[in-house]
Amino acid sequence: SLELIDFKNALEQFQNLVEKMINQKTKESSGLYTKDDDEIDYEKFCTTTRTLFGPAVKDQNIQAFFRKIMSNFDERPGWLEIFGCFTGESDGMSSPSKESMVLLVSEKQQITHSVVKRKDVIKGIVKVPLQHLTVTASQKGVLTMFSKKVQGYCFYFHQDTAWINGCDFLPNLKYVAAVTESSVILWDYKSKESTSNGFVIKPMKNCLLCVSTATMADDLARDTILMGDDKGYVYLLTITSDDFIMKQSKAEKESQFKVLDAESFDIPKRKLHDDWVGKIKYFSALKCFGSCSTDSNNSFVLDDIKRLEDHLPVKEFSVPQGVNAFTYCGKAKVIVTGG
Repeated sequence: SLELIDFKNALEQFQNLVEKMINQKTKESSGLYTKDDDEIDYEKFCTTTRTLFGPAVKDQNIQAFFRKIMSNFDERPGWLEIFGCFTGESDGMSSPSKESMVLLVSEKQQITHSVVKRKDVIKGIVKVPLQHLTVTASQKGVLTMFSKKVQGYCFYFHQDTAWINGCDFLPNLKYVAAVTESSVILWDYKSKESTSNGFVIKPMKNCLLCVSTATMADDLARDTILMGDDKGYVYLLTITSDDFIMKQSKAEKESQFKVLDAESFDIPKRKLHDDWVGKIKYFSALKCFGSCSTDSNNSFVLDDIKRLEDHLPVKEFSVPQGVNAFTYCGKAKVIVTGG
């Protein structure tokens, strides 16, 4: 608690230092500033910052922070940047004895195998605690399954021009579900075959942007998937093990994934937003799903999945410029949104 109090005082002094620098720079630009003994240059800023925070800050982060203020003093950088939380990189010297006094983190294992190619980005990370698995999906089509049990990983590269926009795990069928701009990918990560280990449901009429598993019962042969698109629609797709047998067509030459015709599925959908659906999530504790959009009128919806199959009013609220993200905390029983 003493360290926390000391840091709070140091942070207040640092913020005052930044304000003085900005006021000084503002007066300089307007020609009203007269140099005196209180002038803050880089040397004084560096010395004061090191006095306040000690070895928790690095030279390159102090320099970057100072340059950022000098180049655009109308925009105040966040104090976290002085610790390199946004720009700094690991120097390979981290150890439990050298933990930062600001952000205490445990040692992490670095994955040395490159599973995402250059100019690619991760679009989804899903942790599956019961299976000791972590799933990632990259924009250009790399689905990766990391397993704690076998101390390894497997991955599948989706050879398609359509970008992957999100992923989730189907707990009953034991598949990875991912959505692209025009299809739904179902990857059987357990298969040892490299060419024929999953299914693709297509074509989807609108561009799918997000996906979430919404399995409500322990039916080992069925999983339910929620999806959102770029027209404000939310979809409800139920997959059974029988679908893999009854509805498949011949495999495509490019990926060898078996194709399932989207028209053969009953996929209820409902327009809940007037803009892109940015995120969708099912909360089993609430027995409700949530979806959000940058739509200022219908920004966030929280209701029963049954609302996707009828036309009854849904519980929703509006936020200027919409909602980009949300989460639920069961312990506090609150939902938090970020716009």
